[in-house]
Amino acid sequence: MAEWLSISDVRKKISESSAEEVTAAYLETIGQSRINGYTCTYDGALEMAKQADKGEGEGLLAGVPIAIKDNISTKGLATTCSSKILEGYVPPYDAHVIERLKAEGAVILGKTNMDEFAMGTSTESSCYGVTMNPWDLERVPGGSSGGSAAVVAAGEAPISLGSDTGGSVRCPAAFCGVVGLKPTYGAVSRYGLISYANSLEQIGPMATCVGDIATVMDVIGGYDPRDSTSINREISYRDALVDDVKGLKVGVPEEYFGEGVDGGVEKAVWDAISKYEEMGATWEKVSMPNTKYALAAYYTIAMSEASSNLARFDGTRYGPRNDGENWHVMASRTRAEYFGKEVQRRVLLGTYALSAGYQDKYYLKALKVRTLVKQDFEKALSNVDVLMGPTMPMPAFRIGEKIEDPLSLYLTDVNTVPMNLAGVPCISVPCGLSDGLPVGLQIIGKQFDEATIIRSAYAFEQNTDHNKARPAEVI
Repeated sequence: MAEWLSISDVRKKISESSAEEVTAAYLETIGQSRINGYTCTYDGALEMAKQADKGEGEGLLAGVPIAIKDNISTKGLATTCSSKILEGYVPPYDAHVIERLKAEGAVILGKTNMDEFAMGTSTESSCYGVTMNPWDLERVPGGSSGGSAAVVAAGEAPISLGSDTGGSVRCPAAFCGVVGLKPTYGAVSRYGLISYANSLEQIGPMATCVGDIATVMDVIGGYDPRDSTSINREISYRDALVDDVKGLKVGVPEEYFGEGVDGGVEKAVWDAISKYEEMGATWEKVSMPNTKYALAAYYTIAMSEASSNLARFDGTRYGPRNDGENWHVMASRTRAEYFGKEVQRRVLLGTYALSAGYQDKYYLKALKVRTLVKQDFEKALSNVDVLMGPTMPMPAFRIGEKIEDPLSLYLTDVNTVPMNLAGVPCISVPCGLSDGLPVGLQIIGKQFDEATIIRSAYAFEQNTDHNKARPAEVI
């Protein structure tokens, strides 16, 4: 039977038995899974656990199993971005975050399913098939890090890593009823993350509780000279685990409760804000007038960067290839067969947005809008400590409901993409249910002020029982 375990729960089990036994139990649970959360498991997981038992892997996460999104490079373990075009690719090096995890004794269970090249909100575009939401196997887990959230919710890993380009950690965290953090841009090295949109994406953790998020961030956060966007600033995330929000000033953006927000979601979020008021915080409404332009700007920028980043996948260096009389024909045939529909769509649109005669009209205009969105956050956060609103405008939708309507799928990201444009940190924590499905409260902070959003989330978690809800389908 799968169990929801925190890092401290896992450590207790290790002390009572061994890291090897705990890891073996997780691998057994994964083998019996119905949710299709993993793309593969790691053959060396038990050996890593044995080393931890010998004391050779002592550290903050000694013996603790972790699941890794399939776009984060892991030496000796297939990393395919859930795409046919990277079938069989095994990286010769570890990403910076993997080096950090190994140094602290973590045990890698395997790679988790995702939307192909992190392009999606439902994990339906994966070449490995859709991942199912543990709360309802007929619903999506969110995306693009759907596998990372689903395996934590299903008790198939205590913690996991995902990547967040426009909500790809927070969306699945909200849909699966777990905690997910998108750090400030530059707070976690992107070295070894296979890029979709460089200026937007960040690696972030998912877990069953806020405390574990802080622990993982203390491991993976920090400066890395191999990433030119990495910021040299030391932050102690666990020091922020304080159950006190007295005097906290909360801003509630009116734009995050607009048309299309599910009634149950809206009620759960307002109930959460009322709880903060009971705990000694104050709140006021704020305006973010450029939010209505954020979605269009985000997709223009993300698709443009994707068209550049994915140019390397042509069948020459990695993965399978189709024959052709010259490089152009070979590359075209390879991409047409091995890129999925959504990836092809975004590469084509991004190439168009960057083409001669259209770059000023679309891409450069989107960059200007990005500046306006960032200014909205700076202005709003100059008067309050954090912003709060729904992570997603609705609970998890049914598998197949939106995949054939890309525009409808893009619109679900309306509350998550502005933070990536601005580079600010944000966390999604469970705050209730709507029609029996999890609802996420999104807490947004100033750049490099993860401490305040972690403290806010931790205090809420300690004074409510929302994180104790479990998906009946699996647990």
